[in-house]
Amino acid sequence: MGHDPRRGRLTSLPDRQRIVTLVQDAQRDGARLAKACQVMGISVRTYYRWVAEGEVTADRRPDADRPEPANKLSPEERKSIVALCNAPEYRSRPPAFIVADQADKGRYLASESTIYRVLHEYDQQHHRGRQQAPQRKRPPTTHQATAPNQLWCWDISWLPGPARGTWWYLYLIMDVFSRKIVGHEIYETETGELAAEL
Repeated sequence: MGHDPRRGRLTSLPDRQRIVTLVQDAQRDGARLAKACQVMGISVRTYYRWVAEGEVTADRRPDADRPEPANKLSPEERKSIVALCNAPEYRSRPPAFIVADQADKGRYLASESTIYRVLHEYDQQHHRGRQQAPQRKRPPTTHQATAPNQLWCWDISWLPGPARGTWWYLYLIMDVFSRKIVGHEIYETETGELAAEL
């Protein structure tokens, strides 16, 4: 049957019934229970659990009734968290700040993650404080050159001068396609007027 040897897998009711039938047939033919279970890819404990009630039953894990945690927030506590987050002094503050500020005042209402969860349930999980909503950045406009002399770029580079702390400024124009220098000038100052002249 080629069963997965990993623990915790869900086995459908028809598969369980077939496995139990095959194990019981093997036992009637003289096989030991442990060996038959090993061949089928289940533990002896699993086999006993499947046949404990006299008949093979389906896996009840997804349908299991789970008790509510004792520390689950009541609806009133949830409303008080929302009211606190909407108070004027906390309206634009993130939950981390609210929890810390309330702790400084000797009051603990809920953890930071719980406040996030409650705000999300009340559809108030928005960017607070300096947090900004993610913005789509427009891709930068690119210019492409497919031949020489179609597109030039320019730059100003600082070159060390004759004395320490003095500079010469290289104004350079370069062809984007061929990467060759089209023009250049060297000045003792860096100004917009010189750049415009070039």
